Amino acid sequence: MRQAGPWLRAAEGAMLLGPDGIPAPTVFAEMSALAASTGAINLGQGFPDQDGPAEVLEAAVRAIRDGVNQYPPGRGTADLRTAVAEHQQRWYGLDVDPERQVLVTAGATEALAATLLALVEPGDEVITFEPFYDAYGALVRLAGGTHVTVPLTAPDFLPDEDTLRAAFTDRTRVVLVNTPHNPTGRVLPDEVLRTIVELATRYDAVIVTDEVYEHLTFTVPHTPMATLPGAAERTVSISSAGKTFSTTGWKIGWLTAPPTLVDAITTVKQYLTFVNGAPFQPAVAVGLRLPDAVFAGIAAELAAKHELLASGLRSAGFDVMRPDGGYFVIADTAPLGYDDARAFCLELPALAGVVGVPVSAFVRPDHAAGYRSLVRFAFCKRRSVLEDAADRLARLHAPS
Repeated sequence: MRQAGPWLRAAEGAMLLGPDGIPAPTVFAEMSALAASTGAINLGQGFPDQDGPAEVLEAAVRAIRDGVNQYPPGRGTADLRTAVAEHQQRWYGLDVDPERQVLVTAGATEALAATLLALVEPGDEVITFEPFYDAYGALVRLAGGTHVTVPLTAPDFLPDEDTLRAAFTDRTRVVLVNTPHNPTGRVLPDEVLRTIVELATRYDAVIVTDEVYEHLTFTVPHTPMATLPGAAERTVSISSAGKTFSTTGWKIGWLTAPPTLVDAITTVKQYLTFVNGAPFQPAVAVGLRLPDAVFAGIAAELAAKHELLASGLRSAGFDVMRPDGGYFVIADTAPLGYDDARAFCLELPALAGVVGVPVSAFVRPDHAAGYRSLVRFAFCKRRSVLEDAADRLARLHAPS
């Protein structure tokens, strides 16, 4: 059988296609398997190991017992769409029509997939920042687009304005903005966001935002792109419940956008999952309506966990780069005598009983030079797990 097709483009876009043309496993699957086989603490993959707010969990149980177990409406339950609109108004002052401007999806990843498949044609360019979540590259190529990247370079992980401006062309169809950013944890400053709006307007591009860490910032507040002057009419804002409420397995996401864009995206989305998560949708609506103090507490607890792991990494000899938010901290292995983070991550289970992910996995091979010694560690774990990881990492010592 001829080995060709969109699936190969997806593998190539996600940087998984080997020189022999055979797709490799994702780095997350590879490192998680390494953790399982060695008994190492898995700080490679970004999933929590604790449940989220009890009110949210109990609402899901109640919905199941009340018989909310069949197909929900195609655009999502009316109550969840209303809760999303209320959320956008409450936190950001955005006026969103729950009937025409909200679409519930199978997590943020489906929202991204449906959006790119709906809007991108062969030859269109899609701009992202680099390092980038591997799904971005896969989805751009699956849609037939050309992936253009703008680097965020260590230690501040901010883009060069001239490079950002040069990335836009008459073929730019979408600029995909992830802030707070995975894997660096950077919240992009308002001046960068304003430049993106200016350029997207000039080149008539759609702005697509991945804001799944919106409530998980520490000292720098999150500014949604859609709040900036001139942005709302061309912005698809995407978020989800998984990260905020520690319900990553529920896969309840959503997007808000102008009605014409929602209609276009819904046309594609209905032929992907159709609908999903009926009993989880009312539970997420409960979560979105929780008091401000609950959201503040979630972020504060995550910030404390970051400090716990970051302190252990510094004690072990790493250079540690402080994130503005999210689930991850970037550490440089160079002070430990390693200039290849992938090789280091493969050795780390034996060296210290911990697993991380090389940042180079989020970067194209020909762009990897500035990221080669960097490792991403997840701190969205129980404190006892992070304390154990910090103790294990203490076995590492910088060369004298």
